[in-house]
Amino acid sequence: MTMSLMPPLMFGGLVLFMLIGFPVAFSLAALGLTAGLFAIHFGYLTSAFFGNLPLNIFGILSNDLLLAIPFFTFMGAILERCGLAEDLLEGTGQLFGSVPGGLAYAVIIVGAILGAITGTVAASVIAMGLISLPIMQRYGYDMKLATGVIAASGTITQLIPPSLVLVVLADQMGRSVGDMYKGAIGPSIVQTLLFIAYIFAVSLLRPRWVPALPASARTLHGWPLIRRVLWGMVPSIVLIFLVLGTIFLGYATPTEAGAMGAVGAIGLAAMHHRLSWALVRQGMESTMRITAMVVFILIGSRTFSLVFLGVDGGVWIEHMLSSLPGGVVGFLVVVNLFVFFLAFFLDFFEIAFIIIPLLAPVAAKMGIDLIWFGVLLCVNMQTSFMHPPFGFALFYLRGIASKEVKSSDIYLGAFPWVLLQVIMAVIVIFWPGLVTMWLDVEQKVDLDKVRIELPDDPSLRDPQPLDFGNSAPPPRAP
Repeated sequence: MTMSLMPPLMFGGLVLFMLIGFPVAFSLAALGLTAGLFAIHFGYLTSAFFGNLPLNIFGILSNDLLLAIPFFTFMGAILERCGLAEDLLEGTGQLFGSVPGGLAYAVIIVGAILGAITGTVAASVIAMGLISLPIMQRYGYDMKLATGVIAASGTITQLIPPSLVLVVLADQMGRSVGDMYKGAIGPSIVQTLLFIAYIFAVSLLRPRWVPALPASARTLHGWPLIRRVLWGMVPSIVLIFLVLGTIFLGYATPTEAGAMGAVGAIGLAAMHHRLSWALVRQGMESTMRITAMVVFILIGSRTFSLVFLGVDGGVWIEHMLSSLPGGVVGFLVVVNLFVFFLAFFLDFFEIAFIIIPLLAPVAAKMGIDLIWFGVLLCVNMQTSFMHPPFGFALFYLRGIASKEVKSSDIYLGAFPWVLLQVIMAVIVIFWPGLVTMWLDVEQKVDLDKVRIELPDDPSLRDPQPLDFGNSAPPPRAP
């Protein structure tokens, strides 16, 4: 066996383990170690090569940037149970309730706001499902549309800063989290508007699916209505500025902003009279499980990638992708189709830790802006939460929905929203400025146009000879 066969064999083994369904973290580690032993046996690597593995693992555990993940996870877990979503949905639902599709509009808008303050899909989907799905059932919403809009409104959290996906992508691509957040602003706004436009189209074509609330259900009017909306909105805006504003203004790193967000979430829970030791304990347990999962996946993926790159797997990937027809466009089409396919089997953490380290160097050599590339992949990876049958947003919704809601309604209701997410990926590909216009552009200086002008001083126009005095010149050497 030649060394050139090692990369495709490792990659094929990875696909096989994914299809079997064995836990990805342990599959990656086992596959990397086994392939490494074979590489040592055939003389492709030396045993000293594995001395890099402890250094790589220590680099993971000492990465301060990854501390943002437990902070944002804890913040989302607290906000999921603190009553903020209830206040937001009640006020916004009453505000839009008089128009067809009003509840759906409220779900999308509140989902976007929750996404900007929680950063986790699970918190948004569970909170929105528990609160809005029974109301939509009660007032005759089409069940496929109701479940679809709830799942999609939670999934958009993945794209809206401070998304955990953007933190992971920035770390894996070696780029600033702040720049990744800035790049995602435009696509997240357009994605929200696409969702709203779809509900508007449904309200025109199928008004029976999205009926307006009856007058008896619109109990808030005038100043009670305004007060309820402000009670939900103002604390949310303050917390958004506390987290995102400090990052964009350069006052805090993502890790520090995540810590402030966690403290702010506890403060909101206290404002809503929901703060208790049981709430904090539940948030800590959820954070511990997710953080442990992320760390194990990181260790497994680093073990796999260390051996894969050691046997020239990076060169194999680069040659395979850079030789595609169509140049950069062909590369982007193939990569996005590949990630879309992987999303049927893997969640975004696994895709980010396994695939991105292999794709980012190729994209950089092809001259692709990695911030734009990362945001594009984030848009694509939204679909990993909505893909039947393994989409986690669908699982969350199935877990909290009543027995009257059929699983077929949940799965079929996801298809239009997956299509909208694919359309969003196409928009980002053909409109790169949607991402880059939010970034700080480095000012380039044209040296050919630089002029040095001296002040208009007569003494400078007619310089006087230097006076060295009457001293005789030094004698010449013989």
